[in-house]
Amino acid sequence: MADPSSYRPKPGQIPDSPGVYKFRDEHGRVIYVGKAKSLRQRLANYFQDLAGLHPRTRTMVTTAASVEWTVVSTEVEALQLEYSWIKEFDPRFNVKYRDDKSYPYLAVTLGEEFPRVQVMRGAKKKGVRYFGPYAHAWAIRETVDLLLRVFPVRTCSAGVFKRSAQIGRPCLLGYIGKCSAPCVGRISPEDHRELAEEFCDFMAGRTGAHLRRLERQMQEAAEEMEYERAARLRDDIGALKRAMEKSAVVLADATDADLIAVAEDELEAAVQIFHVRGGRVRGQRGWVTDKVEAVTTGDLIEHALQQLYGEERGDAVPKEVLVPALPDPVEPVAQWLTHRRGSQVSLRIPQRGDKRDLMATVARNAQQALALHKTKRASDLTTRSRALEEIAQALDLDTVPLRIECFDISHLQGEDVVASMVVFEDGLARKSEYRRFQIKGFAGQDDVRSMHEVIGRRFRRYLQEKQKSGEWGEEPTAEERQPEGEPSGLSPLEPTEAPSDTPTDDSADGSPDRLTDEDGRPKRFAYPPQLVVVDGGAPQVAAARRAMDELGIDDVAVCGLAKRLEEVWLPGEDDPVVLPRSSEGLYLLQRVRDEAHRFAITYQRSKRGKRLKASPLDAVPGLGETRRQALLKHFGSLKKLRAATVEEICQVPGVGRKTAETLAAALAGAAPSAPAVNTATGEIIEDDGAPPAALSAERGQDR
Repeated sequence: MADPSSYRPKPGQIPDSPGVYKFRDEHGRVIYVGKAKSLRQRLANYFQDLAGLHPRTRTMVTTAASVEWTVVSTEVEALQLEYSWIKEFDPRFNVKYRDDKSYPYLAVTLGEEFPRVQVMRGAKKKGVRYFGPYAHAWAIRETVDLLLRVFPVRTCSAGVFKRSAQIGRPCLLGYIGKCSAPCVGRISPEDHRELAEEFCDFMAGRTGAHLRRLERQMQEAAEEMEYERAARLRDDIGALKRAMEKSAVVLADATDADLIAVAEDELEAAVQIFHVRGGRVRGQRGWVTDKVEAVTTGDLIEHALQQLYGEERGDAVPKEVLVPALPDPVEPVAQWLTHRRGSQVSLRIPQRGDKRDLMATVARNAQQALALHKTKRASDLTTRSRALEEIAQALDLDTVPLRIECFDISHLQGEDVVASMVVFEDGLARKSEYRRFQIKGFAGQDDVRSMHEVIGRRFRRYLQEKQKSGEWGEEPTAEERQPEGEPSGLSPLEPTEAPSDTPTDDSADGSPDRLTDEDGRPKRFAYPPQLVVVDGGAPQVAAARRAMDELGIDDVAVCGLAKRLEEVWLPGEDDPVVLPRSSEGLYLLQRVRDEAHRFAITYQRSKRGKRLKASPLDAVPGLGETRRQALLKHFGSLKKLRAATVEEICQVPGVGRKTAETLAAALAGAAPSAPAVNTATGEIIEDDGAPPAALSAERGQDR
């Protein structure tokens, strides 16, 4: 590990001008390339105190052994040179998008004497016009098969073309009318090229002129009573329309644009691009990248634009590029795109209308691509084994943690405080083992105290089951039974879980919580984990460790994962464990933590929704749903029902005097409920149905 001060340039040596810089390691390999409006200011950021650097940046500067730079005239030149160097040196610390496949294009070889239509992959060639990319090659072939009826361009290979010319007989497509057979001279090279250019015009979105021309020819043929020719033209028009229908219209103004969306987490990002030409989605592609450097969404967009248009010229760069976030600064990138196209390119964020709606669709595709990538990564047995081994090594565990339990606390401004427990075995989620907790030892917001309570309750259940199964050789001592802070008279072995500690909809079997199977085998809380992960930093880890120490649990490891920098905290340690960014162990811990957070948030929102829907009438004994509805319909609102006398309540059909007296007493003793909130509009709904002014802001956010 190198000390950055050993290769730091001397003061005044770095120019204060735009440029591109390279960090090299001790072997001379380029490990990072960057650009800057001011080289002096940017490079100074890398040579500050290491403790103030982002972990990924800190790793890069300690890996490097030297830095060099090149001065350029403008930021646009810096952008171009940065892209060239990244392509040339492939630096390990730069963001690099990984294509999971080679996307097929529809290509027309206009550079040949007789242009050919074909499916092409890989690097683009000079003299070839490309359309796409498409998600599947079969989609291209279906489209071409329809268009060849109207534009019978050559599609055969050079060998087939040469063979047909030698024998003087065209291939099958020439006989069925889907090739104009230039190989045997049925069409001149000039006419065939014109046919190929018309094919390209149609694929580029200029479809109206061709359809109108064919419709006019069809009408003329019908007027001249050439009905067979008119029928063929009618079928040609139908083929063109079917080919157009394969790309749905998404933008009514026939826009040419590329829409780029990003889905990201702390370690990875997925980029999705929709290519819209003539208002239709002509192609789609996506990339996934590791976030090797500390980057924002705007930086990810800038890198995507470089990779997408770095080798493109002319019409391949659209007039509009729509993105979810703009690079900072945006002007050099916009100028670079304009230079690549040769005319003005609009780089912006869609704010309203169809373009914003389509951007939301692209964003959903990006989210699905990232989730699919993570699923594929998690399903690999070798990867999971390596992740568990890395966790064991980083946390200094005796064995790999085959069972990991993660806990998270969720609340809304201290109300409806709940916790979640998720279980991963062999690196895979065991949803039937998930548990939910209500925090009932105290009221209010205290994540540390809540974590202590939940961990204690979970392991008291474990000790109880261990005692029931006869694994304890001796009766536990009073100190073991009575942790510090427990009320006297309450055994820690008593089941203290709230009724909500049962499988949720995520459960595999949906059965109620029980400690043993029907044959008496231990289940649920009976199995201890090898590792407990808590969502949080040092305070939450200390609370979890203290709860287990109070119960005499000393054979279960504890760690915490802090979300801000993905640091792993251990009990009693002043400094966190920083796993490498590419570590499969860190990826697994992150996935476990995110699942616990999702599970807790879902339960907290469910509880809040039920609480907001609760009514004082629910607690009145003997009052069912039918009579509750009749009462509210008769009086119009709960407020008017509360003000009614017993005699007035008795006038409701089906409500006797005894029920009316019970209802009146219950409503008199109940405090007026908090006003309900219309979550769609933010309005407070009074009991009498009159909504006052809308709330100015949400009262809080989910945690």
